[in-house]
Amino acid sequence: MHPRLVLSALGFLLSAPALFANDWTNWRGPLQNGVSLEHYTKPGKLADAPAWTYDARSRGTPVICDGKVILWGYKGETTDLIELLTCLDAKTGKKLWEHELPDYLSDSIYNRYSIGAPTIDPVTKRIYLVSNAGTFYCFEFDGKKVFELPLMEDLGRMTFPNSRVGSPVIEGDLVLVHFIFSNWGADGPAADRIYGFDKKTGELVWWTLPGVSPPVDSSFSTPVLETRDGKRVAYFTTGCGHIVCVNARNGKPYWKFPICKNGVNPSVVLHKGNLIAIHNDENVDSSEKGRMLCIKLPEKLTPPVPPATESATLEPGVEVWRNPIGATSSSPVVVGDVIYQLTDGAELYAINANTGADIWKLKLSNANLHSSPLYVDGLIYCPMMEGKLVIVKPGEKAGEVVQEIKLEGECLGAPSLCDGVLYVTTTQKLYSFPIPNSGIKTDASPVVEIPKAGKAVALQIIPAETVIMAGEKQSFRIRSVDANGFVVSEDVKGVKWESFIPPTAKVKATMDAKFNDAGELVVAPDAKISAGAFKGTAPDGLFGTIRGRALKNLPITEDFEGYTLTEEFPVDPQNNPAYKFAYPPLPWIGARFKFQVMEKDGNKVFGKSFDRLLFQRASVFIAPSHLKNYTMQADVLTEGNARSKSDIGFIHQRYLICLRGNAGKLEVSSNLERLKQEVPFKLTANKWYTFKTSVNASAVGSGVVQAKVWEKGAAEPAAWTIEVKLPRVHQSGSPGLFGFTPLNQRRMYIDNLSVVPNK
Repeated sequence: MHPRLVLSALGFLLSAPALFANDWTNWRGPLQNGVSLEHYTKPGKLADAPAWTYDARSRGTPVICDGKVILWGYKGETTDLIELLTCLDAKTGKKLWEHELPDYLSDSIYNRYSIGAPTIDPVTKRIYLVSNAGTFYCFEFDGKKVFELPLMEDLGRMTFPNSRVGSPVIEGDLVLVHFIFSNWGADGPAADRIYGFDKKTGELVWWTLPGVSPPVDSSFSTPVLETRDGKRVAYFTTGCGHIVCVNARNGKPYWKFPICKNGVNPSVVLHKGNLIAIHNDENVDSSEKGRMLCIKLPEKLTPPVPPATESATLEPGVEVWRNPIGATSSSPVVVGDVIYQLTDGAELYAINANTGADIWKLKLSNANLHSSPLYVDGLIYCPMMEGKLVIVKPGEKAGEVVQEIKLEGECLGAPSLCDGVLYVTTTQKLYSFPIPNSGIKTDASPVVEIPKAGKAVALQIIPAETVIMAGEKQSFRIRSVDANGFVVSEDVKGVKWESFIPPTAKVKATMDAKFNDAGELVVAPDAKISAGAFKGTAPDGLFGTIRGRALKNLPITEDFEGYTLTEEFPVDPQNNPAYKFAYPPLPWIGARFKFQVMEKDGNKVFGKSFDRLLFQRASVFIAPSHLKNYTMQADVLTEGNARSKSDIGFIHQRYLICLRGNAGKLEVSSNLERLKQEVPFKLTANKWYTFKTSVNASAVGSGVVQAKVWEKGAAEPAAWTIEVKLPRVHQSGSPGLFGFTPLNQRRMYIDNLSVVPNK
C-alpha cells in the first residue's frame, strides 16, 4: 500500500475525525457518481492475477474504510443458502469477522442475492445494510450488532422477484432507506417511500411518499444528496417511474418528474445545476423505449401546502436534452463535461453532459446488467456480466480498450477503489487488484455545505412511529426544527399531548393509549388493539405528531363480527356485483387495498380484495415480529371450481404455510427456492376448512414447522398433515395472513382467527 500524499477531511455535519477521501464508504464513492479522487504517479496496467481473492458470491459493491473491506455476499445454493456480511483485511484478504443474515418470505429467484451494497458512516464507522429479506442492520466497525429492524414485518417493506436492494445513505444524524412499502393506515397502500432513521438508535424520524401510488415495480435507486435553496435534499428515481426530490432532514417532498411507465433503477448524477438520469422502459410522452435525460433543477424548493400532501410535478420544459439510449439498472458516471454510460447491450457511451450529444461509443461485450462503470485517473473500469473486467482509456473522439482480465463467475456489481487497490465482485469471488504506481495523490473531497438552522417552526418527535404492547409504555425525544428540517433545540420541555386524527384520514380512528405526566405513552393491560396519532404541542405553540399501534401479546383472536360494513365496493372488471365492506383492521401491516372485511355465508369474514391486480398476491402482518413458538388457527374457504381456485396461507414465524388450491398441495416455504416442502391436499372449492399451524424453535436453533387441515365442524385429526424438521429454524417472526387470487378471479376468505402460545 502506498502512502497517502494528500489527505483531506470531509465536511460532515457532526464533529468528525480526520477522514480520508480515499475511503470508499458507499457504493458510488466520495462524489456520489462513481468517480475516484485518486491520481497515480507512473501508473501501470493491472496484473492479470489479483493480489488476493476471497471466495464469496456477490452481485454488489464492497466498501472500504481504515484498511478493511466490508462485503455483502452469500454462500450456498438451495436450502443451505444464506447471506453474509463479511469484514476482510484490505492488505491480505483475511476474514476478520462475519455475520450470517437469513433470508425469509422474499420473492428472490435464481439466487439473485446481494444486489446492492453496505454503507459505512464516515463519522461513527458504523456499517448499515438492508438484507434481501428487508432486515435493516447496523453493526459497529468491529462487527458488534447495534440494531436489527425487520422492515418487512414492522413497516411493510415489500419484496420482489428481481431482489434489488440498493444501499442506505448517511445524511447527518440520519440514515435513509428507499423501498416499496405497504404499511398501515394512510400508508397502507403500496408506494415508493423513503424512510429516515436515527443512525445511532434505529428510531424512525420521518418517512414520505414523493411519487404516486401504486408503484409499477420496485426501484433500488440510491438517493444522491446536495444542498440547494438552503436545504439538504435527496434525488432518486422511483418504482412509479419518476425522478423525485425530497428534503433529506424532514422528508418533505418538493417535486416529481415522470419519465417512464415502469420502475426506474439507475441512480442519478448531478452536473452544473442539472440532474441526469437514464431508464430503459417506455417513455411517458412517447412510444419509444429508453432515454437518458437532463433536467434543469429548480432553484427554489417549496413543499406542498397542507392539506395537500402530493408534491408538484415539474413541467416538461425543465428537460434540457434527451438521448435515446437506455439502461435498465446501470448508473451513469460524470467526469467534467462528459457522461460515461453502460447500456444493456454492453456498449460504453461517452456523451456531452451539456448537450446530450454522443461523443463516441464502444462495444465491450454482449450484455450488461446492473454493473456500473468506475472512473479512476483517466481510465474507466467496466465489469461485464460474462465475467471479465474491461479497462477503457477514454479519448476526445474514441475510447480504447487497454486491458481485459478474465474473472470467474458473472460480474453484476460496480467496482470500488481505495489506496490504489481496485475491488471487483463476481458471483464466485471478490478480487483485489493493486494499481501499480510510485505514488498516490488524492484530491480534496468536496466540503458538504450545511446551512445554519433558522427559526424553529415545528417539533420533530422521535420515534415518529411506535408499537406498544398492552401493559407497556414508550418515551419520546422531542426537538425543535426550522422550516428546512435543521435542528434548533435538541430538548423541548413542557409538551402537552392530545389525540389527533389527520384531516385526510379515511378511517377516523384513535389509539387506545394515554400520555402520563412524564410524557410517556402508556397502553393499559386491557387496551384494545388499535392505531392512531397524537399531537404534541410545546408551550410556545410549536407542534408535531407521532403515530402508533397498540397491540396485544398472545393470545390473539378475531372473528370480524365487530366490524360495520359501511363502504361500497363497485362492480369490478369481472362483473362481480357491488357489495358492502369494511376496511381491514387498522393496526395490521400491509392490509389496505389487499384485504377487506366482508360478508360470506351469513358471517363477517376477512376476504381478498379485487381492488388492484398488482396485489393479487398479498401478505398482511397482524402482530409484532418478536413473537415466537405459537400456534395459528382459522377457518378458510376458496371460491371457484375444480379448475380454478385461490391459495390461502398463514405467515408463521417467517414461514409461509399455504394451501395451494389449484396445485392441490399443502406447502411449507420461506423463500420458495430455499425451502419448499409439500404434501398432496385437495382443497374443494366453496367448502369451509379449519387450518392449523405451529412452529417450535429449540434453544439450540433447530425446530419443526407443522400444519394440518380438516373440514370445518369435523373432529380435529390427531396427526399433522405435514411436518418439516429444520436444522436451523427462524427463532421469531410476525404472524400474518396470505392470499393469492390468480388474476383476481376467485376470492379467498379467512374467519375465526386465533394465535395462541404453543402448549
